[in-house]
Amino acid sequence: MKVNIETINYIAKLAKLKFTEEEAIDFANEFEGILSHFESIDNEDLTEIDFSSQAYTQSVLREDISKNFENKKALLKNAKGMKDNYIVIPKVIE
Repeated sequence: MKVNIETINYIAKLAKLKFTEEEAIDFANEFEGILSHFESIDNEDLTEIDFSSQAYTQSVLREDISKNFENKKALLKNAKGMKDNYIVIPKVIE
């Protein structure tokens, strides 16, 4: 797919970026390379692939185990305000 300088300048304007003419030409060439990779992926034959199978047979998540945290002072050191062992925050709901 051919990417022209006008497209690069339009995208730059949307992103509130400014490019020199040389940078715009470089970006156009880079985008063409990226889009050609996507086109080659798009042209791959995926009819033989079973997408319903799972790649992992084991759970990759760790078990959710609660633990007591012994150093509460270090944990609460960054809290701006404390009252009766609770963190005080500004009221957010009227």
